[in-house]
Amino acid sequence: MRPRTNVRPLVGRAPAGEVPENWMAVAAALNVRMAVCRVNQRELAERSGVSVATLRILQRGVGSRRAYNSTLVAVSRALGWPDDHLIQVLLAEPAETPTVFVVPPAGGVSSEAPAEPEAWAEVLRVLRRIDGNLAAIARHLARPAPTR
Repeated sequence: MRPRTNVRPLVGRAPAGEVPENWMAVAAALNVRMAVCRVNQRELAERSGVSVATLRILQRGVGSRRAYNSTLVAVSRALGWPDDHLIQVLLAEPAETPTVFVVPPAGGVSSEAPAEPEAWAEVLRVLRRIDGNLAAIARHLARPAPTR
């Protein structure tokens, strides 16, 4: 297969005064989350109702098509993120408050309460720190490469 020479990053054109869309940041966040959750494209497609082809485009952050917000919502939800998480990443909007993301099991979400609240509080602190680090990594990866 020949490499495509006309592939370009998906960066939306925003009206004057608005933040442009950063599809490379979406790709970075999506790829990291899929790796952390150990979810492949087929599994995520089944969970989200989004085609594997669309997920592939989102993971690469390149192409000529723009994904619908509803697609980003479905993928965010399937990965245990708040519905608007990937939209915020796309628009480079920081979350209002740190959010702990829970990866839903394939069979659904359990409603069982934690047995040890102190242990869960520590888990939440660690997850918040990881979430902050992940956001910083996504922002770093979304920056344009320096020209040489």
